[in-house]
Amino acid sequence: MMPLMTTTREIRLASRPEGDLTPANMALVEVELPQPGEGEVLVRNEWMLMASAYRDLMNEQPTLPIPGFQIDQPLYGRAVGTVVSSNSPDLFEGDLVEHFFGWREHASGPAQAFRKVNRDLFPGAEYFLCNGPTAWQGIVDVAGVHEGDTVFVSGATTGVGSVAGQIAKALGAKRVIGSTGSKAKVDYLIEGLGFDAAFDYHDGPVLDQLRALAPEGISVFFDNVAGDQFEAAVQVATPFARFALCGSLSGQLGAADTRLDTMTAIAKQLSIRGFACYHTPEQVDTWNEHFSRWLIEGRFVYPHTKVEGGITKAADALIALLDRQYSGNVVVQL
Repeated sequence: MMPLMTTTREIRLASRPEGDLTPANMALVEVELPQPGEGEVLVRNEWMLMASAYRDLMNEQPTLPIPGFQIDQPLYGRAVGTVVSSNSPDLFEGDLVEHFFGWREHASGPAQAFRKVNRDLFPGAEYFLCNGPTAWQGIVDVAGVHEGDTVFVSGATTGVGSVAGQIAKALGAKRVIGSTGSKAKVDYLIEGLGFDAAFDYHDGPVLDQLRALAPEGISVFFDNVAGDQFEAAVQVATPFARFALCGSLSGQLGAADTRLDTMTAIAKQLSIRGFACYHTPEQVDTWNEHFSRWLIEGRFVYPHTKVEGGITKAADALIALLDRQYSGNVVVQL
């Protein structure tokens, strides 16, 4: 008979990074396995999502409007796992749930903090960690992409960008263009994800490359990068173009502040709207329904990298993500 588990592991913030993130900034700690109280559940985490936003949350004063990570406290983030013990009438052992208690092998808390999902909806539990709700919000709710649009997605091989471009195509966009950081990623966008065109921002001025690929202009811009890619999009935009601002990777990497050519934006009557990545259960359900159907129909690919080997691989996976070594979502098997 196997002995009962009494401990589990979690990753904590050991120190605040000064410059590039290093493994020394994070600590793997063994702790007592939590026991759920009244109305609580214990979950064995299976997968957690990596996100570049975690680097910002390690700063003493994060720019994101959510609580930052604290020294000697566990990190948090999106994860999915199975309920192994329940003291709540709302969740039962064996239920698959998603939540925000990643960076640990087990999660415990009020049942309301865990959302039950349908295990049969996707090929694997990690599919529930797709950044689709964010991409859907920007493409559908903010930009209102429709048939005939020409869409430019910056940071198109990121977890959000790689999904945003596919959603635009599925909704009838005439042309979808992506930017990325290598020839291999350019090929992946076109051959693997169905983008109509893509370019490597290292290959020359972004403005020149974008104009060459969108000679008639762009009507929608989904921005994950800001910087010179945002500035180029303003110049290439058609009148009444819609901009959905999702991220600012260039700023996170220390680039100069983004400049807005206000006269051009006014003359073209551009709609420029940032959006925070908060999603209601109804929005998530809507996305999951479309995602599942498109996968079954063969119209969609879930671009993701699976990092296996357990929680000990999580810190290195985040560092590699920040170093742009991956394409699509990065999920760590816990």
